[in-house]
Amino acid sequence: MADAGHVKRSDYMNWAKTCSSARFNLAISGMANLTLGQLGATLHDLEITGDSGYGYEPLLDAIAARMQVDPRAVVTAMGTSFANHLALATLISPGDEVLLEHPTYEPLLAVAQYLGADVKRFSRRFEDQFQIRPEAIEERISSRTRAIVITNLHNPSGVQTSEKTLREIAEIAGSVAAHVIVDEVYLETLFLNRPKTALLLAPELITTSSLTKAFGLSGLRCGWILAEPELATRMWLLNDLFASTPVHAGERLSVHAFERLESIAEHATRLLEHNHLLVNEFLDSREDLEAVRPKDGTIVFPRLLRGNAEKFCSLLREKHETSVVPGSFFGLSDHFRLGLALDSETLAEGLERISRALDEFGRVY
Repeated sequence: MADAGHVKRSDYMNWAKTCSSARFNLAISGMANLTLGQLGATLHDLEITGDSGYGYEPLLDAIAARMQVDPRAVVTAMGTSFANHLALATLISPGDEVLLEHPTYEPLLAVAQYLGADVKRFSRRFEDQFQIRPEAIEERISSRTRAIVITNLHNPSGVQTSEKTLREIAEIAGSVAAHVIVDEVYLETLFLNRPKTALLLAPELITTSSLTKAFGLSGLRCGWILAEPELATRMWLLNDLFASTPVHAGERLSVHAFERLESIAEHATRLLEHNHLLVNEFLDSREDLEAVRPKDGTIVFPRLLRGNAEKFCSLLREKHETSVVPGSFFGLSDHFRLGLALDSETLAEGLERISRALDEFGRVY
């Protein structure tokens, strides 16, 4: 690949793996990981080899049933991040134009640049509650645009995009024969109130997701893409260059997990309802922060009213043993992303430490 956009790494993923850990890690954006025992699985449920050339049929059926789509529309992938990579790689060639929201999850930007895309941005503004304005996309789209990439729930703000807006974006994309990739991994945290997947709204919409954030099953790497069957076939064929054969034990465990998602969701729903109250009480107590407050999901994206958020995040981690994600990884240096899917006691202590750090930071800045 010529040049590959000069990008051969994700700065955010490198930071997350090497610098984010802390005694109180509020940088984590998903539910706590389950053990094999908590999943209710044993070694007797596993085999290491099976028939899964272009998808393990029981897993394809499980995903299709949950998402209410044709199994032929399902492409499995190693987590949402690789699902995004595979979907975008199928849609574009080096030099094609990609429209990407701002702020956004940095690996989405990094993979578009790695694939050689000409990346253009459209804004999701704090003043608009981080909602997408379709006219902002319409202003930036051109005949060279092959893909539009958005997250729903929005990463980093946690804001939900309505079906009406998604249909409008699909119509804009269709006007130039482009597709829209909708990363829905945080949408799963709506659990019983989860809206239908965007693929069902318009053929221009492609969705990606996984069991990672909502269900504490990141170790399974069970991700997927939903696309029109002809496009899904193209993705399977391209995946032969990347992943060849999936890990069959992981596929079998993922099927086992799908049979238990509702019981996992019950605990997660109660936890997140309580933790949203804790975060809102914390935000109410601070005059040095402002935030769009999503009513669902596992993340919130406060804005620091004074001083540099990256310096604040360093102080918080080094002196108060608490980690959040600097907003610079999303393109907004006056924000930080706060995860709220921890156990409530840990979250409460972490929020208290953030308050103490803010008080200290305010005396300096």
